[in-house]
Amino acid sequence: MLIEDNAIILFQGDSITDAGRDYNNDADLGLGYPMITASWLSAALPSKNFRFINKGVSGNRVKDLKERWMRDCIDLKPTWISILIGINDCWRRYDNNDPTSVEKFESDYRYILQEVKTQLNANLIICEPFVLPVIEDQAKWREDLDPKIHAVRKLAREFNALFIPLDGIFAQAATQRDPAYWLPDGVHPSPTGHALIAQSWLRAVEAL
Repeated sequence: MLIEDNAIILFQGDSITDAGRDYNNDADLGLGYPMITASWLSAALPSKNFRFINKGVSGNRVKDLKERWMRDCIDLKPTWISILIGINDCWRRYDNNDPTSVEKFESDYRYILQEVKTQLNANLIICEPFVLPVIEDQAKWREDLDPKIHAVRKLAREFNALFIPLDGIFAQAATQRDPAYWLPDGVHPSPTGHALIAQSWLRAVEAL
């Protein structure tokens, strides 16, 4: 297992990571994959002293992470940082006519990763954003999301991060059960979808 004893593990992202957490309680991990991941690791390795923090914020885009990165990442001094961000950078183009260019997306994402390496030298886990075509017109989102996924893959290589290909993982899962089983609105996971993310995360750190 790659994660060391006394590790501080930070989950960052948007509503998928937020998962209903209590912003006034730093111990609350929400009801999604961060809680499932932390619970499984803690149960499997009770002798290890892990600390888990969830700072996901619903609705966030990469530019929002950049704005709060010092307060919600660097100042917390995590040793592992897990990032799942990007679907809102795509979605806002379609529901609010507020697109994010792939160039801006990549630039802001690179900034937060550079801050990690220069100020913390923490380990990085990067999850690619994902969508499944559940709601009408979501298939069209691919033209916006796919270039951003490629940017995330590029950054994962550039920064030597562990990479979790969630878009591919959900696409594969959707061949076994219908897409809404995993992502009822095409974006937000069901409890089973959150469990699939947690399972993939645990495999990435060699805990499964």
